[in-house]
Amino acid sequence: MSEDSSALLSRLQQLQCHFTWDLDVLDVDLETLSTRIEIDIEFHRKGAGCFYSLLAYFRFLQDQREEALSLLNQSEETIRESYGDESERRLVVTYGDMAWLKYHDGDFAQSQSYCQKVEDILVKYPTGSSGGLLPEVYGEQGWAYFKVSRSSISKAIECFRKALEVQTHDTEWNICYAIALFCREQWFLENKQEDEESQATTQLRFALEINPDNAALQSMLAMKLVAYKKYEEADGLVKKALENDPDNPHVIRQSGNYLLHQSRLDEAIDVFKRGLRRGKQLSSFTYQLALCYKQKKIAEQCRRPCSNREEVRKWRRICISHLEDAVKMKPSFVRAWAELALLYAEEGDMSRAEETFQHCLEELPEVEEEKVCQIIHQCYGDFHHYHTKNEAQAIAHYTKGLLIPLKKYEWRQCAKKLKQIADRRLAKNRGDGEALALLGQVARAEGDSKKAAFFYEKALNCDKDNEEYLSALCELRLELQ
Repeated sequence: MSEDSSALLSRLQQLQCHFTWDLDVLDVDLETLSTRIEIDIEFHRKGAGCFYSLLAYFRFLQDQREEALSLLNQSEETIRESYGDESERRLVVTYGDMAWLKYHDGDFAQSQSYCQKVEDILVKYPTGSSGGLLPEVYGEQGWAYFKVSRSSISKAIECFRKALEVQTHDTEWNICYAIALFCREQWFLENKQEDEESQATTQLRFALEINPDNAALQSMLAMKLVAYKKYEEADGLVKKALENDPDNPHVIRQSGNYLLHQSRLDEAIDVFKRGLRRGKQLSSFTYQLALCYKQKKIAEQCRRPCSNREEVRKWRRICISHLEDAVKMKPSFVRAWAELALLYAEEGDMSRAEETFQHCLEELPEVEEEKVCQIIHQCYGDFHHYHTKNEAQAIAHYTKGLLIPLKKYEWRQCAKKLKQIADRRLAKNRGDGEALALLGQVARAEGDSKKAAFFYEKALNCDKDNEEYLSALCELRLELQ
């Protein structure tokens, strides 16, 4: 490397852009992310510039440099059209990306030129602190973290918070902050049942005061209000959201999910079908439609007197059809595969169900979300519990699901199923050591060491030579000291 190129590289490394941020893109599907970004470009007309830049970075990573260059030019053009005289501050990231792209293409002169443009803007608009960034840069960095990975959501929230420290009542940063907080609480099931409204709910209300017709915020706030049983207010917000921006995929998703959770299935189906007509994100909306028809099937099965078997079969087959479409569109959609496998079992096609579950298990090492991993084991446990009548295998997979380490959320179904099995066995035989140990294992997973020790002690009384029970009991007693 020549002295000039070495000096240029040093300047490039000081820039704030996608090439210098620690974006976690190693294990993500760039094509799936690109599709989502393209939708954001369509529905964030004024703020599309930052999404063009992020998409350009993805194209660079895919070695599509001509398209990356075109997208960065579109980013600059969109920003200038949208913000006019206030464009310069928003071009810092775009110019930084362009400088890096030109450097990788070997065009050092153009790379230096874009570096200089960034440096000139920062001289013109000082941040007031050596380590601080312009709020526009914090905002774009926040969107990059938010879009790339769920694991980066806290970084995104921090970026939007820092932008708000500089521009407290800015509409854009308040909306961004509200969306990021909402997604963190939804993804990780934080503040699921609280007497007081959560941080995300409070921020959504504040953002809507500033921008009262934002349909995405309205649909998100409606979803949050369910936890506080404020159904009348939530209904009104969903109605407004669907009137204000009926084709927005974010509005469709949240409003459809709200209606699904309220068992307003025909309304939810209409909303998700609207999403399908848009021709984007088909796997997501197809899966949601499948869940609607699954609820129709369950509702029919729960009718008294005996349900209409033909109606049950009809809804099940529609559900299967949508799930098969979803996994064709997105082969990595393991949660949909697991739902599909259970429905195959209900249809009596056990070999196809087993084959589909084996596919799910093969894909598990690639699944990042612990919650989804738990769901796969729970579904496979259900398969053995209700269809193959293999209780040992059911227990094995419910236990695997139970023991998957979670962060800030908890999937309770595996624990519930293990308790049911244990209670049923103990009703027949109070001295069933394995059933008592299952209750101990569940209590331990739920964080109740005292209760867990009690059950393991009873299990050991029934099976005095069981080393597994003795080891668990010793560990629990040490924890309780």
